[in-house]
Parts: sequence; C-alpha cells; structure tokens
Amino acid sequence: MAAASSSLLSPTLSQSLNKPTRFSPSGLSLSLSVPRSLSLQSYHRSNSVACCSLNGGDNTSQDIPIENRYPAFPTVMDINQIREILPHRFPFLLVDRVIEYNPGVSAVAIKNVTINDNFFPGHFPERPIMPGVLMVEAMAQVGGLVMLQPEVGGSRENFFFAGIDKVRFRKPVIAGDTLVMRMTLVKLQKRFGIAKMEGKAYVGGEVVCEGEFLMATGSG
Repeated sequence: MAAASSSLLSPTLSQSLNKPTRFSPSGLSLSLSVPRSLSLQSYHRSNSVACCSLNGGDNTSQDIPIENRYPAFPTVMDINQIREILPHRFPFLLVDRVIEYNPGVSAVAIKNVTINDNFFPGHFPERPIMPGVLMVEAMAQVGGLVMLQPEVGGSRENFFFAGIDKVRFRKPVIAGDTLVMRMTLVKLQKRFGIAKMEGKAYVGGEVVCEGEFLMATGSG
C-alpha cells in the first residue's frame, strides 16, 4: 500500500514540480525583465527631469541682466546726514552710507572702496590694498555714529580712541570692494563718556576685519 500510494502520488508530485519548472523561466524572465526595464526607464526619466530643471534654472537667471540681479543697499542715513553727525571731512571721512541703525544698540554702514581713494597711490602702487588702520578708523567712525546720537546720550562732540583690542585682519580689501561695517555698543558709561564696542567688517559676506573698540567723547 505504501509503495502503491507513493507510485500514485509521484506523478502528481512530479507534475506539480514540473509545471513551475516548465513555466518558471518565462515567469521569472517576465517578472525580472519588467521591473528592470521600468527601473531603467524611471532612472532615465528622473535624469531627464533633473537636467531640464537645472537648465531651466540657469535660463531663468541668465534671462535677468546682471545689472538687475543685485539690489542696492538701503539708505537710512545719506552722506549729508552723516556729515551732520561726524566731524570728519575729506580725505578722512570713511563712511558713505548708513544702511541700518538701531538707536543705542548698533549701526551698519558701508564704505565704497575706489581706486581714487587717496591712500592707494602709496599703499601700494603695484597692488592697491586698503590699509588695515584705515579699516579700523572707518569702523570707529561707524561706532561714532552710534555714540554721538542723542538716543544714546551723545553730545555730538569729538570722540577719540581709548583702546583697541583683539583686532584681526582676515582678508585684504582692494579697490572695487564694498566694505560693510557693523558696530555694536556693548557698554556705555555716560558719566565718563566712554563706550565699549564690538565691530566686524565684511566684503561679500566674509569677515575681513574684527575687533573690540574703546572710545571716549569729549573736547580733547
């Protein structure tokens, strides 16, 4: 009985085993070939879409003339208002425009560095670089705009350096650069007319000079 049952079952088992093996190659080839083809097609499509999107972005930026891509700095104080506050005059007024002002807190101003600045013929004839001491002076003048404002208790008198600490020059500033200077009031002693400030100067978003400033107001 056992032998008979095994002989009877063996054909069904062989058929059940033979059917998958008979159709499995085509089944496997279909199941594998379709995802492979789809995956390749989707891969190529994703690349083509990415290329189109990148090209489209480039075309959009190229459609705008370069002279219209960059907005101008805002004007909070123009040169005439600056001259009303600071006592400096040519050739030592080194602030062209104030672009941000927070009374009693900080000021941000710009200095347009041009080849016509009077220090370039001597510093240096072969490689015009803005002197570091003049960068510090320009930053101090921005600090003076904060100090001499009535909102901070300033009297619009002269102000002087009382100390400079931790000054670092990171990169050279050359003709054609726009020096953006931020001066922040850290501490003010109204009784003695002494202010401590922190300053940073930037060109193209990169720090070119930084330091701590101690300044005093008075008549000398």
